[in-house]
Amino acid sequence: MNPIIETVWVAIWLMLPAYITNASAAFFGGKTPIDRGIFFGKTRLLGDGKTYEGFLKGLSCGFGFGIFQQMFLSEYLKMPSFGLFPSFFVTLFCLSAGAMLGDLLGSFIKRRLGLKRGASLPLVDQLDFVGGAWLLLFLFTRGWFVRAFSVEIIIVVIIISPVLHLLTNYIGFKIGKKGVPW
Repeated sequence: MNPIIETVWVAIWLMLPAYITNASAAFFGGKTPIDRGIFFGKTRLLGDGKTYEGFLKGLSCGFGFGIFQQMFLSEYLKMPSFGLFPSFFVTLFCLSAGAMLGDLLGSFIKRRLGLKRGASLPLVDQLDFVGGAWLLLFLFTRGWFVRAFSVEIIIVVIIISPVLHLLTNYIGFKIGKKGVPW
């Protein structure tokens, strides 16, 4: 296989639990805002778009799919594993929870900048969840993170994540799950 194509596939594979977490949270959404309507200064802390239900459903989908990847697909597809049992659970939790926490931080930043729900903030919108996932991985599974995420993989993730994010958001907009196409 072409080394560039292989690097792209591995990057997607490693980030899939975070990608699925992020997309699932938006797809399933919820009604109960995490910030419970609390204001921070003159704006909401996070806004109505960040809900407990979306957080938990997104985390569950990403974590569950990661377990499926690890247990049934990794060896069959000859892709990297997320670690040995039971440590791979920590890796998958960090990918999923980190994606959700990064997304919450992105919303917090957007509210501080005075941007309303659905307003675009390029790169923050597309990479906040990646940064959150990587931060938790670095803090709790540093050895695995350093082995799995070479410089090449990191560069590919930074390049393809915005494209994948915009594509999935456009699809979500077209099927009525998102209010804006970005």
